[in-house]
Parts: sequence; structure tokens; C-alpha cells
Amino acid sequence: MNEFKVELYQKANLECPVEEFLDACTKEMRAKITGDILVLQEKGNAMRAPYTKYLEDGIFELRTKQGSNISRVLFFFYYGGKIILTNGFIKKSQKTPRREIDLAKKYRSDYLERNSK
Repeated sequence: MNEFKVELYQKANLECPVEEFLDACTKEMRAKITGDILVLQEKGNAMRAPYTKYLEDGIFELRTKQGSNISRVLFFFYYGGKIILTNGFIKKSQKTPRREIDLAKKYRSDYLERNSK
């Protein structure tokens, strides 16, 4: 079985969007998301719906439900079994907001640029 390692994306200024999102969540939601992240780390790309969903262009979402609240944490896979968590949000509509997907792509581009040297 492959070993996966979850990393939180950090901007060049050391801000961490996923950490900021988790800090803003209720403690119950944060605990549920953290548990789902641990399962993602264990299962990696073998984790499928309804827990994860491929969105587009290499971006996936980790789907967490706690009570009536639904959250998403976007991520991508990187070499060496790394899973990079980019950003998160509380889901309020049927579709994943375009701005969240675009943000994940932007963060991935930044990550690749700074880590492939």
C-alpha cells in the first residue's frame, strides 16, 4: 500500500488558507474534517465518492458533513505521495463555487512553481 502525506499549502508570505478555514470552523466541524483528512492520508487516491470528488484539472474536493453543515476542502496530488490541501469553504449551494476551484488552481500553480526547483 502506498504511503501518503498530507501537507497544507502555504503562500509565499506563510499564510495558510486551509488552516485559516479550519480555525474559522466550529470545533465539531473541525474535528470531523480532521478525521476525514486522516482517512484521506491513509487511503490517498483510493478514496472515492461520497468522500472525495474529482472537480477538474487535477483538483479534488474532500467532502465533509457534520450535522446539517457541509464543508469542502480542495486538494491536489503531488509527487511522492503528497496530498496538498489548498483551501476550504462551507458549502451553501449545489455546485462548488467557481471562485473556490480557481483559487485552488492558483494555489497549485504557486506551489508547483516554488517546489519544482
